[in-house]
Amino acid sequence: MKVFVLLSRIPWPLEKGDKLRAYHHLKVISTQHEVVLVCLTDSEVHPKAVENLSPFCIEIHFIKLSKIGILWNLATSIFNDKPFQVNYFYQKSAQKKVNQLIDKHMPRHLFIQLIRTAEYVKKYHILTSTFDYMDAFSMGAQRRIEKAIPGVKTLLIMEANRLKKYENYVFNHFTNKTIISKNDRDLIKHPDHNEIQILPNGVDFETFISNPDTVKKYELAFTGNMSYPPNVKAAHYLAREVMPLLIQKNPNIKLVIAGADPHTSIKRLASKNIEVTGWLDQITDAYNESKIFIAPMEIGTGMQNKILEAMAMQIPCITTKLAGDAIGGIHNENILIANSPEEFAQYTMELLASKSNYSRLSQNAYSWVNTHYNWNTNGLPLLELISS
Repeated sequence: MKVFVLLSRIPWPLEKGDKLRAYHHLKVISTQHEVVLVCLTDSEVHPKAVENLSPFCIEIHFIKLSKIGILWNLATSIFNDKPFQVNYFYQKSAQKKVNQLIDKHMPRHLFIQLIRTAEYVKKYHILTSTFDYMDAFSMGAQRRIEKAIPGVKTLLIMEANRLKKYENYVFNHFTNKTIISKNDRDLIKHPDHNEIQILPNGVDFETFISNPDTVKKYELAFTGNMSYPPNVKAAHYLAREVMPLLIQKNPNIKLVIAGADPHTSIKRLASKNIEVTGWLDQITDAYNESKIFIAPMEIGTGMQNKILEAMAMQIPCITTKLAGDAIGGIHNENILIANSPEEFAQYTMELLASKSNYSRLSQNAYSWVNTHYNWNTNGLPLLELISS
């Protein structure tokens, strides 16, 4: 049947978590259904976007959001109760185009990702629908409040409260609801939140393949979208709290911070011991060239794809309880959970000193991710929801 897919971003290139998830959900849906893809965008379209998305779609439409419209919506957000990011992505001109495309195609099912797109299709109760929360955005905002500067803190408090209400509000507008993990589902405070289907992320095992012959240039690696606040905070924690402890023990130790759009403050972290690469055409290079993956995530929600990718490439991972719990990691079995800079440094040095422990953790991590985080397997419940 025909499925109308609405996204808040174009899922190519795959440098953000929501784009990665949307891309693989598109692939899964297209195995049994005809997909009409509609993407909102506030930036220029990547020249290879259509080429990489066409195999999964019978039609693709990009709706450009007006910069002036975005600024106006944000400025007037104080006068309504919708979250800032919902206001950011909603424009009446875009709504008109969405309506026209739905009227043209008369799809049997709607699939949308994130609360950012809910406003566009919430009125179409005549159609069955699947709404992917992905993460509990309200908690993501909540976790950023404590260490935010005063002006930003006020906005984050307002946004967290609005997001919490909106997450509950949109629940009743869609037939099916999905989310990335049980942890995130439990953070949606709707009384029927247990109805939300958990759809974990996966790993593209055809891309993330370990190459044991690659020269290890770095002891540590951290990857991700380096303009995303949780990643920015984690990188600063690494550079300022963990690396000084490691340099005391090994003055030549190297950390690579790799990923798209590095924030200015991230670029300033570059030093004799820290390399900041920016965008890499093959992010697998950063994994293959490193001995250990380290991700001190203190804020954010959802599932850290970067950790799953490192596990798939047979690299031992050190992270926080926040990120480890989201993937079901077990300390000292398939992952290491650190609670302080001293523990991050301790586990790093122990892994570098013990080949047997390094090998054990690497193999356990690979077995875990291969069993639990395969896109093809994890996408089957989505097909069942749409077909039902």
